[in-house]
Amino acid sequence: MEIADATAECERVLEAVEGAVIADRAVLETVLLGTLARGHVLLEDVPGTGKTLAARSLARALGLSFSRVQFTPDLLPSDITGTHVFDERERGFEFTEGPIFANVVLADEINRAPPKTQSALLEAMEERQVTADGETRALPEPFLVIATQNPVEQDGTFPLPEAQVDRFLVKTSLGYPDLDGERELLARRADRTRRAPSAEPVLSPDRVEALQGIPETVRVEGDLLTYMVELCRATREDRRVAVGVSPRGTQRLFEAARARAVLAGREYVTPDAIKTVAEPVLAHRLVLTPDARVAGIEKRAVIEGIVESLPVPTVD
Repeated sequence: MEIADATAECERVLEAVEGAVIADRAVLETVLLGTLARGHVLLEDVPGTGKTLAARSLARALGLSFSRVQFTPDLLPSDITGTHVFDERERGFEFTEGPIFANVVLADEINRAPPKTQSALLEAMEERQVTADGETRALPEPFLVIATQNPVEQDGTFPLPEAQVDRFLVKTSLGYPDLDGERELLARRADRTRRAPSAEPVLSPDRVEALQGIPETVRVEGDLLTYMVELCRATREDRRVAVGVSPRGTQRLFEAARARAVLAGREYVTPDAIKTVAEPVLAHRLVLTPDARVAGIEKRAVIEGIVESLPVPTVD
């Protein structure tokens, strides 16, 4: 598959998702970026903005299996990974796969589950495998976790530990639709007998895996490598930041920039591609100082300020 073919297929996927989900295209591109770069996506939004529909529509457009896990305070790790069940006919225990065994897993309101259950996702997200009762099982490929959390209601929630937040390639939000988009929602709702819009499959699991290999062919010049490293190192020196971007975050910025180049149909990474992905890739990895939090400083504002202050390499 050539980069031009990959770009065309990404465009087809986005068009299919846009037919079902009313959301800003830039946000949908960010979510698709997670699939291209073999990463995971964290959606932080208020209820009712279409997070579940977006995840389901993306999975359907990609031709991938989909499962949804509603996280609750009483959810156990085995409810996600699966467990052994006694088979009376065979007189033995048989492993029953949990919802994690799908290509696209929606972890809905992930911050409502206790830390022990949240940590059950760590191995799956990083190693793409799960261990249950001492046995390790590989997860299907491709594998993508789309997690959601509600930033408003904090009662009965367990904040994600930094180690788990760092596992997400990008963090974004769908936000509220514009005026025309919300009018379209009402127009769809007016006809109760009309079937709800859904994305049509345009790819297959094998095709998605081939698509994920394309960013590996994207060229990144040495001065842009230095630019990405300087950007991440600047977060560690900012007075408003207690913990800056880790080396893992630097690698994820590199991967996301190459995936962004594919979406744009380029065989090389540009400074604009790095600037575009910097905020969704890096902001959620920061830990602000207490003074910065009291002052109401946002993480995205820190990243935006660093991007604006660093000199940008020129591309011939």
